[in-house]
Amino acid sequence: MGIVDRFRGLLTREKAAPALVPVSSPRMGTGWFPLVTEPYAGAWQQGVTSERAENVTGYSTVYACLSRIAKDIGKLPFTLRELDANGLWRTTTNPAYSPVLRKPNSYQTAAQFRESWILSKLQHGNTYVLKRRDARGVVDGLFILDPTKVKVLVSDTGDVFYELSVDNLNHISENGRIIVPQREMIHDREVTLYHPLIGVPPLLAAYWPAAKNQRINRTGAEFFGNHAQPGGILTAPAGMSEEDAKKLQTFWQQNYSGSNAGKVGVIGADLKYQAFANTAADSQLVEQLKYSDEQVCHAFGVPPYKIGIGQIPTGLKVGDVSQLYYQDALQARIESMEDCLDHGLGLGDALGVELNLEPLLRMDAQQQAEIEGALVKNGIKAPNEARRRFGLAPLEGGDSVYLQQQNFSLQALARRDQSADPFGTGGSKDAGPLLTRGQANYIQKVMEGRDPKMRARFNNATQRWETLAGSGEWNPASWRWTPEHEARWAA
Repeated sequence: MGIVDRFRGLLTREKAAPALVPVSSPRMGTGWFPLVTEPYAGAWQQGVTSERAENVTGYSTVYACLSRIAKDIGKLPFTLRELDANGLWRTTTNPAYSPVLRKPNSYQTAAQFRESWILSKLQHGNTYVLKRRDARGVVDGLFILDPTKVKVLVSDTGDVFYELSVDNLNHISENGRIIVPQREMIHDREVTLYHPLIGVPPLLAAYWPAAKNQRINRTGAEFFGNHAQPGGILTAPAGMSEEDAKKLQTFWQQNYSGSNAGKVGVIGADLKYQAFANTAADSQLVEQLKYSDEQVCHAFGVPPYKIGIGQIPTGLKVGDVSQLYYQDALQARIESMEDCLDHGLGLGDALGVELNLEPLLRMDAQQQAEIEGALVKNGIKAPNEARRRFGLAPLEGGDSVYLQQQNFSLQALARRDQSADPFGTGGSKDAGPLLTRGQANYIQKVMEGRDPKMRARFNNATQRWETLAGSGEWNPASWRWTPEHEARWAA
């Protein structure tokens, strides 16, 4: 059963149309695009067209911004997250939601789906996604619609509907139109400057800078198509009749312009040729191009150096550059996509869709090793968690968090300071008797006599003997000065 058949019983054209009012939109691209637009009559036959929104997308800087944002978000995979008993979000799978996130529809991969989503927002300000449900009512397909074939309608009661035109690719094949309720659509939008249901694309703000640079490039192409020979005028100091002037103009255009540009013209009567085209320096061509390109980048939120304009600011590391780009151009659009999918799929409060940012903010191996090592050393991560980031298998005992013993809580330090002998000087009332040098030498000879390689010492602070281990550390021994030792030493 097609999408149209599922909606046919929900809402009919006759019942819905009288109560629905279309939302007016000042954005570019509303409704059907006209087939031909001309700046003046006959311009289309001459190859001259006006710069429209869909035309400026072919300008290199606009295309670079669109491609950069769409591809960077497209490479971030969907992950389904679940809230566990500890209030932490963990990656999970769900048979009702994981398949549609892995393969949204039959003709797009998940990466292509995300790219189409973002491109629709950047170019038209709105992304319309039609849901397809299975027999259980679970969403099993998501289809991004052509925004020029979707119209937002609002009823007298404030309910929102969407009028969809014919789109065979997305299974909308009914003649005329079909109206679907808001619950069957996912509507993501850019900044809503004029109406809360209509987003305004950044392409609107980038239109004039891009159109200006397109005209500069077109003029340059025409100039070099004329063999870099600018237009000019022929002057005759003695003057000439109007008829002679027209003949001379026709002769000059036929023989020394277009494909004949660059040929040597020989004309008498002291005629002089004077070019009247401005030079690139006079028109500040390079500065104009650079300024307009920066304005285009500003509209999309893309730092110019990310698309090859200008230099990376001094003092910034690679990680800082990626972080700035993420905050300015990607973060809001990524979070908006996540929110729309959470609401559109009906995930509730315990489940959520997130885009994995690791492919975007991936660090080099050395920096990643330093950070993961610090997290393990400071007791924030277990060793196996850090090993998983490098694709390494877990080790036995690596699931526990490790911390060196010299770290004590402030409460423990406070109790130590309140004790009778906080620094272990052996001066407390409960401390055992201190050994004389002779007694210590006696015990040391006894211990070392059992093993010539053994080295022993007496720690007055702990009243215990210590032996030197092979690792170079002094470890407590089982020896104490007892009355039996006192008797033997006295004897």
